[in-house]
Amino acid sequence: MHSFATEAATSGSIHWDTWVATYQGIRSAAARLINSTPREIAIVKNTSEGISTVANGLRWRAGDKVVVFREEFPSNQYAWQRLEARGVHVEWLSIFDPLDRVEEACRGARLLAVSFVQYLSGYRADLDALGEICARHGVFFFVDAIQGLGAVPLDVRRSRIHALAADGHKWLLGPEGCGVLFVAREMQEEVEPVEFGWTNVAGYADYSSRDMTLRSDASRYECGSLNTIGCFGLRASLDFINQIGLANIAPVVESLGNQLWTGLRELGCETLGERSPATAAGIVSFRHPGIEAHLIVRRLKELKFIAAPRQGWVRLAPHFYISPDEIAAVLAAISRIASGK
Repeated sequence: MHSFATEAATSGSIHWDTWVATYQGIRSAAARLINSTPREIAIVKNTSEGISTVANGLRWRAGDKVVVFREEFPSNQYAWQRLEARGVHVEWLSIFDPLDRVEEACRGARLLAVSFVQYLSGYRADLDALGEICARHGVFFFVDAIQGLGAVPLDVRRSRIHALAADGHKWLLGPEGCGVLFVAREMQEEVEPVEFGWTNVAGYADYSSRDMTLRSDASRYECGSLNTIGCFGLRASLDFINQIGLANIAPVVESLGNQLWTGLRELGCETLGERSPATAAGIVSFRHPGIEAHLIVRRLKELKFIAAPRQGWVRLAPHFYISPDEIAAVLAAISRIASGK
């Protein structure tokens, strides 16, 4: 990203061909990460844009039903909730509901939207099981992947996912404002572009053309010039994650989360949600009786530990580069804070 910024300042777009190669590099690297093809990957600003593209791009009919979970991040609620103005019924479930309850809700549904990993509790959904339910009932399966992609393996083919969105700035270790949208090839005619500019069309390189035929792949969802400096960063981070391999990253992330979970409970903290080998990811949220979450986060920051206050909970999210010794150190810091030191 620094090299791109320097080049942009000194020589403008003279190496535009490297920009194009970077865009394609993102599509290829993201496809490798989720077991899709580059032609199914679009570059978007963020997860919210990806969700909105799908939510507004499908042709809805009054009476259609969407299945959504109450614990979702606002982006994966608002886009679907706004469809109620078009006569779409939104059925709300809990992410902790049993699969037979989900299957019941999916009967007659048009779409199910779920996060791979919940932003607050860190609960990892069983995408294979949900995908099987959706396939059985002809339901469009959408996944908000931002809180798990880069930390836990995800296979869109195996899980029968129709569309997926994720920004690069969390577990993918990239910059903010640059993410990916996956739309399965067989669904690209079903999801229309909702933002339209010169790069959505097949003949985008011919500025004199007014032919609005869409590009033949997921790049049809890219409206205008991309965040090129962000793309340089995202491509590097995707290549980095792929080089290490999620098969190597995932067990480390799970182990660090387990260490946190166990240590926090030993300190008398309440941990949020459920954690098991089937549901664990990288997020652990906790609260301590009598100590407000914002106070814990502020004291941790003073001690050089970064946490986030979320709805009265403290959220910790160690990636693979964090060591077990650092987990022990943050637990010791929380113990000191709890004792008033």
